[in-house]
Amino acid sequence: MDEESLDFGALGLRPELLRALSGLGYEEPTPIQREAIPPLIEGKDLVGQAATGTGKTAAFALPLLQGLTAGAPGGPGSLVLVPTRELAEQVSQAVHRYGRDLGVRVLPLYGGQPINRQLQVLRRGVDIVVGTPGRVLDHIERESLQLGQVRAVVLDEADEMLDMGFAEDIEAILAETPDARQTVLFSATMPPRIDAIARRHLREPLYIRMGRETAPADSLPRVRQSAYIIARAHKTAALGRVLDVEAPQAAIVFCRTREEVDEVTQSLNGRGYRAEALHGGMSQDQRDRVMGRLRGGSTELLVATDVAARGLDVEQLTHVINYNVPSAPEAYVHRIGRVGRAGREGAAITLAEPREQRLLKAIERLTGQRIQAEKLPTVTDLRTRRLEFLRTSVREALDDDNLERFRPILELLTDDADVELVALAGLKLLHDANGGDVDEPEIPSAALPREREDRRRGSQNGAAGNRYDGDRRARTPRNRSSGDDTTRVFVGLGRRSGLRPQDLVGAITGEAGLPARDVGAIQITDRFALVEVPEAAADQVIRSLQRSTIRGRRPTVRRERFDR
Repeated sequence: MDEESLDFGALGLRPELLRALSGLGYEEPTPIQREAIPPLIEGKDLVGQAATGTGKTAAFALPLLQGLTAGAPGGPGSLVLVPTRELAEQVSQAVHRYGRDLGVRVLPLYGGQPINRQLQVLRRGVDIVVGTPGRVLDHIERESLQLGQVRAVVLDEADEMLDMGFAEDIEAILAETPDARQTVLFSATMPPRIDAIARRHLREPLYIRMGRETAPADSLPRVRQSAYIIARAHKTAALGRVLDVEAPQAAIVFCRTREEVDEVTQSLNGRGYRAEALHGGMSQDQRDRVMGRLRGGSTELLVATDVAARGLDVEQLTHVINYNVPSAPEAYVHRIGRVGRAGREGAAITLAEPREQRLLKAIERLTGQRIQAEKLPTVTDLRTRRLEFLRTSVREALDDDNLERFRPILELLTDDADVELVALAGLKLLHDANGGDVDEPEIPSAALPREREDRRRGSQNGAAGNRYDGDRRARTPRNRSSGDDTTRVFVGLGRRSGLRPQDLVGAITGEAGLPARDVGAIQITDRFALVEVPEAAADQVIRSLQRSTIRGRRPTVRRERFDR
C-alpha cells in the first residue's frame, strides 16, 4: 500500500480507537506509528530509536489499548516506565484520551503525589500503569502493585532512565513481570547499555530507527542555532539583552539547578518579563498551573531544569535558550527539538562560558550542524530593535478599522500644535510605555586564554573514562588534589542502609538538578558514601541532599573532611 495513503484505519485499529483519534483531529499516522503499530499489535517485541516530536507515545499506547479488556480482574495488563513525573502524567493523559471509548482505567504513579490516593486506585483496579521506576518499585515492595498479569511492558525514554540511575530498579521491576510478556523499548539514543537491556529482556525484537518526522522541503523544521560566549558574571545581564532583542512569543530557558532556575526567573521578572519557574521542588499542582499559564499565553517564558521539562510539548514555542551548554550533546538535541516543528521557524540560543566552547564543538560533531557564534547585542542594537518594534506596531495600527474614534482628540491637539509634532509626541509616549530608551552598561566580551585552555584539556585527559556508570556499585575515586575542578561530598549513609549508587545519582539529579553525566566517582562503605561532583555545584548539591530523603532517611551531608 502507498505509504502516503495509509491512514489509521489501515493499521488494523479497533473502531473505538479510530473514533477517539478522529475526535482528537489525528488524520494520518506519523512514520514511527506506521512502522511500529502493526508489529506491536501482533505482539512482537520492539526497540525504537525516536526523537522528540515523532509521535512515539501513540505508537506504543494504541497497541496497548488494542487488546484491552477494560475492567478485567487482577493486576494491570500493561506497564509503562518513564523517567519523570511530567512524562508519566503526559503519557497517562494520552492513554486516557485514546482509550476514552474503551473505558480504560489508567493510573500514573510518581513521587510527589499522595501515596494513599494511589493505593486506593490500585485497590479498585487499573488496566494500565504509567510510572517512574522508583515509585513503581515502592508499590511492588508494599505489595500494593501486582505485576503477575502484565502482558506488555514499555520502557519509554530508556536512555534518560539509565542516566538518572534507574538501571537496577528497572531490572527489579522486570523480574516481577511474566517471562512471556511483550517488551517495548523506546530511546532517543542507543548507547551500549540500552543494547544490553534489549539483549537481556527482549525476544527477537524488531529494530526501528526514526528521526524527526519527515516533511516536504518547504516545511522542514527551521531552527536557527547560535551561541554567545559570555563570562559567568555577566550571564544574567546577557540573557536579558538577548531576550530583549529576540522578543520571543514563548520560550523555555534551560538551567542546571533549582537555585539557578529561581534566580533567573526572579531576574527576568524584574526586567519586565512574565517568567515562571519549573523544577523538581514544585508540587504537581504547581507545575500544572505553570504549564496552563504558558499554553494560555499569560506566561511568555518558562525557566526550567532538564529533568522538570522532560517530555513537555508546547505548540507555540518559538525559542529554546540554554543558560548553560548542556554537558551531553544529546540533551541539546532534545531541547532544540521542541521548536521549529511543522515548518514553523524557531531559534536555539546558547549562552556559553569560555570553558564551555569544547562542549559546543561536541554538539556540532553530533548534529553535523554549525552553531553560529554571535556578537552579543550592544546597547545601540537594543535601542535600534525597540525603535523597529515601535515602527512595526504603528504600521499595524494603521490598518485598524477603529481609528476614527480618536479623531476628535487629534483635532483638539492640532488646534495648538502641528500635526507632525503631535505624532512625534504620540510615538514618544508609546516608546516610553514599551521600555523607552535603554540606559544600561555594555556587557564586556569574553576571551579564552590559550594557557587556561591547555591546562583544562590536560586535567580532562587525566580524568577520561572516570565517569559514573549506573550499572556499577562503586569505583575508586579521583584524588581531589589532582587539579580537577571537582570535590567530594560526604553522605552519612552506606551499605548497611541499603544505599546504592543509583540512589545517590537519582537524588543529585532530581533534587539538585545536576546532570547525571556530571556526577563523578562514587565510593560506598558500610557507614557512609563519597560522591564526586563539580566544585561549582558542590554547595548546591549539599543543600539539596540535606533537604531530601534517601532510602527513607535524611542523611548528614557535607564536604569531605581530610582529618577523618
